[in-house]
Amino acid sequence: MKEKYIKINNLSVAQKFANFINDELLPGTKISKKKFWNGFDKCVHELAPKNKKLLEKREKLQKLIDTWHKDNRGNKFNLKKYTKFLKKIGYIKKNGPNFKIKTKNLDKEISSICGPQLVCPVSNARFLLNAANARWVSLYDSLYGTDLIPESQGALKGKTYNPIRGEKVIRYARDLLDKYIPLKYGSWKNLSKVPEIKNNKLNLELKNPKQFVGYNKKLNKLSSLLFINNNLHIDILFDQTGNMEVNNPEGNQDKLKIHDIILESAISTICDHEDSVAAVDAEDKILGYKNWLGLMKFNLKAEFSKKGKKIIRKLNFDRNYTSIKGKKIKLHGRSLLLNRNVGHLMTNPAILLKDGFECPEGILDAFITSLACLHDFKKKGNSKVNSIYIVKPKMHGPEECSFTNLIFEKVEKVLGLKKNQILCGIMDEERRTSVNLKECIRALKNRVFFINTGFLDRTGDEIHTSMEVGPMIFKGDMKSSKWISAYENNNVDIGISCGFSGKAQIGKGMWAMPDLMSSMMKQKITHPLAGANCAWVPSPTAAALHVLHYHEVNVFKKQNKLSKRKPAKLSDLLTIPVADKTNWSIEEITKELKNNAQGILGYVVRWVDQSVGCSKVPDINGIGLMEDRATCRISSQHISNWLYHGICSKKHVLEIMKKMAKIVDDQNLKDPSMKGHAPYQTMSGNFDKSIAFKAACELVFHGRTQPSGYTEPILHLNRLLKKN
Repeated sequence: MKEKYIKINNLSVAQKFANFINDELLPGTKISKKKFWNGFDKCVHELAPKNKKLLEKREKLQKLIDTWHKDNRGNKFNLKKYTKFLKKIGYIKKNGPNFKIKTKNLDKEISSICGPQLVCPVSNARFLLNAANARWVSLYDSLYGTDLIPESQGALKGKTYNPIRGEKVIRYARDLLDKYIPLKYGSWKNLSKVPEIKNNKLNLELKNPKQFVGYNKKLNKLSSLLFINNNLHIDILFDQTGNMEVNNPEGNQDKLKIHDIILESAISTICDHEDSVAAVDAEDKILGYKNWLGLMKFNLKAEFSKKGKKIIRKLNFDRNYTSIKGKKIKLHGRSLLLNRNVGHLMTNPAILLKDGFECPEGILDAFITSLACLHDFKKKGNSKVNSIYIVKPKMHGPEECSFTNLIFEKVEKVLGLKKNQILCGIMDEERRTSVNLKECIRALKNRVFFINTGFLDRTGDEIHTSMEVGPMIFKGDMKSSKWISAYENNNVDIGISCGFSGKAQIGKGMWAMPDLMSSMMKQKITHPLAGANCAWVPSPTAAALHVLHYHEVNVFKKQNKLSKRKPAKLSDLLTIPVADKTNWSIEEITKELKNNAQGILGYVVRWVDQSVGCSKVPDINGIGLMEDRATCRISSQHISNWLYHGICSKKHVLEIMKKMAKIVDDQNLKDPSMKGHAPYQTMSGNFDKSIAFKAACELVFHGRTQPSGYTEPILHLNRLLKKN
């Protein structure tokens, strides 16, 4: 369907997009239509040419790097000469003097509470509400429903409540209470009477009395006790009324009458306009912006049916308690919501500039998402200090960080915000940012609130940047390569040295397997041990379990110790993961190609056909992985690299793509999560007509020529073809 546009000053704006801004976004902000459109028109025409030049510089640097590698082909790789060359062309910038970030007005969720961080597609209202409400999650439900409690010795989950499994949950939870809220004498396991509070005094002696924060009563009987450990709250709920509303129809089998333990879990949530959504036009952007606006207005709702019942989901209210001094306590009832804008690369046809070109999408995001935050300032439902938190992905080096700073300055002026009221998160996921991280932070030192690492995108960029060097090692071997450990350590080292500890977040990446919580609990403790204030999780349940790691590890103390270690070496960071030997068997090559191809197809068919940018996609072994566009980037770049260096042939890859398409089709036809979307169209047997299959092949066969190896240009083009 052809888009209808109207003229506003020098802009051509999609009619429905203009209506959304004029009729829904602006009212209640005290900013007139004239002021907004005049300001946006002027700023976007000033910023768009700068945006274009930065993208041209990316291409120029990549061509220079490609040429250098070609000229040195056949010679033993010389890291010193390579580093000198990168400095000469301006790829690596000279580090300036040491400094500390000067960011002000940070919510405590950023500065002083360490814990899990959810990432959620902004296009899905139900998921957004679940994520926002995941600030407080049931430990009992999280244990009962996951593999952290083995289904052995009669402890099956089943369809109805199993008291044997329930008993295991209770024992597990008691162990946690003994560990994180220890009693002065004895154990929580041995308590048989519900504690009492008289004259605001608890008749329970704690090893550390300061851990007791507050309580609630119902019908004059104790209903909850609130404790704190490592700045994280634990709310123990008691059922003394006999009216439990839990998934236990047989009554409370707990002698202590503990009805549940609620953990403060997802401390912050990234509401994502980028890699986890498929937004290609005005209609798609409006959906995401509307949901974000609903969060900021505190009126977002989602209606759905569950077990035949209609359910309306809303945002949770704040939580109220009485302190030990008899005063009222109010705790934030929701995750602190951050907004991930798109990067500098893509444009969107929602608005056309005076030259007819599409508006840079990152500039559009900055204006619209910030404007929506003005509604939050009245209620302080999200930020208690009226700060706007924007996470900016896929920036390449300090110049692009400076450009982001300029965008935010322009937005602040148009919207009448204070200087540096828009705070910025830097995603350290591109190679030129990694090697210049200190200078990237310097460019945003007055507004930076977050840095993190992202293995998938960072590896995709590593492969693309070094495409001419040779065939890369197997994808599964990347995590144990020298550059990865240097990259992960460097991010923490630089963050601590720039004064992030106790002020801003240092983050780590996603646990992608939402069904494998037992494995997560064994492995993901490495993130707080590495000095990360926060790390990504795929679900509220994962947040409730991962938060236990932050009860275990005092991250600020850990950061203090890490500040004394030797910083990661630039030479390690620049070590290219090229294979020393490529005498792999056909079986080994085929297995790797199948794994990559299946992942690409599984993701792309949902993106192009269903407009699903993030979902639990079965891998080649049937294990559900939370996939977004970053997974697609690394897999397509890896196959492209092997094709370019003759490890495999185009014919071989195409044969595998067709075989994997059949497997993906079978998986999707059996996947209950696909219900509710448009009828699934198979790729197999329909290769010439399947837009999704052809898009997946383009990502592989044209991956080497894509800007920075990104998947967005091909995916956006094919999604638009599918829609129209």
